[in-house]
Amino acid sequence: MQSADPALPGFFNLPSPKSPDYRARLAPVTADDTGISASLKSGLLQEGQEKSREGQAVAVVASEAEAEKKSKVVVCARCHSLRHYGHVKRPDAEVLLPDFDFVAAVGPRLASPSGARSLVLLLADASDFDGSFPRAVARLVAVTSEAHHADWKHGAPSNLPRAVLVVTKLDLLPTPSLSPDDVHAWAQARARAGAGADLQLAGVHLVSAARGWGVRDLLNHVRELAGARGKVWAVGARNVGKSTLLNAIARCSGAESGQTLTEAPVPGTTLGVIRVDGVLGAQAKLFDTPGLLHGHQLTSRLTPEEQKLVQVRKEMRPRTYRIKAGQSIHIGGLARLDVEDLTVGSIYVTVWASPLVPLHMGKTENAESMMKDHFGLQLQPPIGQKRVKELGKWVRKQFKVSGNSWDANTMDIAISGLGWYGIGLKGEAVLGLWTYDGVDVVPRSSLVHERASIFEETGFSVSKVVSRADSMTNKLKGNKKTNKKEMKASSHSSEVPESSEPATVIDA
Repeated sequence: MQSADPALPGFFNLPSPKSPDYRARLAPVTADDTGISASLKSGLLQEGQEKSREGQAVAVVASEAEAEKKSKVVVCARCHSLRHYGHVKRPDAEVLLPDFDFVAAVGPRLASPSGARSLVLLLADASDFDGSFPRAVARLVAVTSEAHHADWKHGAPSNLPRAVLVVTKLDLLPTPSLSPDDVHAWAQARARAGAGADLQLAGVHLVSAARGWGVRDLLNHVRELAGARGKVWAVGARNVGKSTLLNAIARCSGAESGQTLTEAPVPGTTLGVIRVDGVLGAQAKLFDTPGLLHGHQLTSRLTPEEQKLVQVRKEMRPRTYRIKAGQSIHIGGLARLDVEDLTVGSIYVTVWASPLVPLHMGKTENAESMMKDHFGLQLQPPIGQKRVKELGKWVRKQFKVSGNSWDANTMDIAISGLGWYGIGLKGEAVLGLWTYDGVDVVPRSSLVHERASIFEETGFSVSKVVSRADSMTNKLKGNKKTNKKEMKASSHSSEVPESSEPATVIDA
């Protein structure tokens, strides 16, 4: 923390303590006060009783003040703003914060063959698994474990770091239609696809900190793996829910340290490695680490206002289209799927993304005009047409897709930091996916097989963003028409001679 500049992160100004003689002013008691006992109004209380009760009250107040002082959590102005208002006061100062490099900061400890046992919790967001999964850290654990295992075979001391995959925010998926066993196997396969087949997982846990799902099982497993003196590191991308999960674990463990980690729907809330005390017991240590910045996620390029539109905060709902060759589906101004060629008449495309992001389905031949006229307006994010160029170059990736069922989605095309298209077909298709250069686009087996019971129609989806943009556009058009009429009226009045007299009307 620092107390030099309130505009910079970490500012903290110690509040002045209240005087021990401070007493809140009380309103005078009158005979009309119904909330005061009749005995107090009539003065029947004995003086000794009054003094005794007064002394007891002072003692209680003093003990409560002392307890509050001990349990009071000291936070900086930035954390206070995040906790109570959900945003930072100075977003421009966030660029001064250093990025956290887990490999450089914690990697040497994992690579050391001696010392306490290391356990790494690899956190991934259920609604953006491939974008949020910490691939580099998972690869580090896999390589280190392989090297230590070779040393152990030759009789050298070795401390094999272990990894546990934790899929957070499970409540965001349509859980009634999902089998936990299927999601478990799917997540394990995706983790190995991102980190390599050498990644050995000590366990896979599906949790929801908001609902408390799976938290106790995770805590018991972590305690078992960490032992009495182990070190546990929670690692994940920004806004994956690390601090929220660790607070849920602390509540589940019954920890009474009074420490709570700052939670906020703002990427990069945690700035440094924080030790969470009183959770694992004995001498084992649990650490919360800053969120990793993934440049391949779309959210890393968006402004705070744009991130609010993209972030999924409620259970995801499918939006399904029946689409033919030569048609396209936009997800805001961030992604576009073109159906270029089909061996069948049509296919089903289900969009899984934030409901705040508007969609549009139309002809591919009109895609360029859509980008020119509607990106930043009806199709947000980005917010504002100037932001379109700031996000980078618009590039295409091609995918050849095949399926054998009309009843369910057979594969996904996921856009990191945004969501995914679920594809359902019985035949083959050639698809083109457009998004900004550098954003990861991943073909994968389908996570959610279901689709909407009522299909979306051609054109813009029903959205507050679209309605707001339409009303603004209509207002601008109305202002232009009014200005033109005023200009015409003024030009006509200027053409009339000053000496001209009004015409005389003669009744027939």
